[in-house]
Amino acid sequence: MENLALIDSFSEFKDDKLIDRVTLMAILEDVFRNALKKKFGSDDNFDIIINPDKGDMEIWQRRIIVADDDLDLDHLEITLTEARKIEPDFEIGEEVSEEVKLIDLGRRAILALRQNLISKIHEHDNTNLYKQFKDLIGEIYTAEVHHVRPRVVILIDDDGNEIVLPKEKQIPSDFFRKGDNVRGIIESVELKGNKPQIIMSRTSEKFLEKLFEQEIPEVFDGLIMVKNVVRIPGEKAKVAVDSYDDRIDPVGACVGMKGSRIHGIVRELGNENIDVINYTSNIQLYITRALSPAKVSSIKINEDTKRAEVFLKLEEVSKAIGRGGHNIKLAGQLTGYELDVIREGDVAGAVADDDDVELTEFSDEIEEWVIEEFAKIGLDTAKSILKQDVNDLVRRTDLEEETILDVMRILKEEFDS
Repeated sequence: MENLALIDSFSEFKDDKLIDRVTLMAILEDVFRNALKKKFGSDDNFDIIINPDKGDMEIWQRRIIVADDDLDLDHLEITLTEARKIEPDFEIGEEVSEEVKLIDLGRRAILALRQNLISKIHEHDNTNLYKQFKDLIGEIYTAEVHHVRPRVVILIDDDGNEIVLPKEKQIPSDFFRKGDNVRGIIESVELKGNKPQIIMSRTSEKFLEKLFEQEIPEVFDGLIMVKNVVRIPGEKAKVAVDSYDDRIDPVGACVGMKGSRIHGIVRELGNENIDVINYTSNIQLYITRALSPAKVSSIKINEDTKRAEVFLKLEEVSKAIGRGGHNIKLAGQLTGYELDVIREGDVAGAVADDDDVELTEFSDEIEEWVIEEFAKIGLDTAKSILKQDVNDLVRRTDLEEETILDVMRILKEEFDS
């Protein structure tokens, strides 16, 4: 009866974890053999017969019959008198097989055996889970929000597996409630003790690349290739695409009529602004495209230092740099070049405009973060700011109108004095 109870406890895991019959039999036999080794010192003379489907299990001990006064190893030998209680016509030297009941192992051994069984099945389950999600790294996965914590969101998939979405892997605008379905990529699988921890990411460039594969048929079919992806999650991204077929416009196919194709991706990423550009091996043209929507006048490239001087008209500088400096930062990452923006006429006009003053000269009166805000849109001298419209500066920077007016007053006093 106690054998059946142990098998019943095993069957619960079988139904829950869907472990195949052969694997379960191997786990059971391993557990029982370890118990026998601890009890008798060896399991060489034991046969274990298991039928997990029916809930049957038998352990048989094989011993050699010896004379009553020649017994040395009772786990390997049996006296003739004891053997004939099993079968009256046994003789010395013959082998006897006798069933071992689990109760003969002792109560403590039975409890330890059951615990070992549970541990082995969990270990097998964790190993399979680790392998399963290792193969899914870099793939899009969907799971449901189970619990929201300050630094992490815990997700549960359809099979009951726990997936972790850390705060730093979430898009800044992400807001989740219990029961929400969340998409991301499986970024890594880490072993915490014996249990695998599955990490999801929504900020990875790979997530955006996989969304292109999922949402745009030509990318999925391999007609269009995503050559490179860079992004500032939730803010802006640049995606370089190419096609070997000259009849296909890769940018047009990805964006769709009036942005219809890319709209779903933008919405998934919290309205992240996505620039799709044509990839080219011509680095000058590639940098020009990467700095879109700004119109570049000319580019001077230094291949040794991987730097490029980009010359633009004054009105194009702010477009090239972008709000918060995002556009030029991503363009540099996309092309692999350090980009230096130079306003056309800066060199030629240096002598004529030598009475201009660098904005950093006013650091005693203007706070450093304010100077940095102007620098982000290419305004780094007093006159370059005084030429601007206040309302335009409010729109292009994160500065309040009152702050801008104060700065202009300080700069104007410098030239009036």
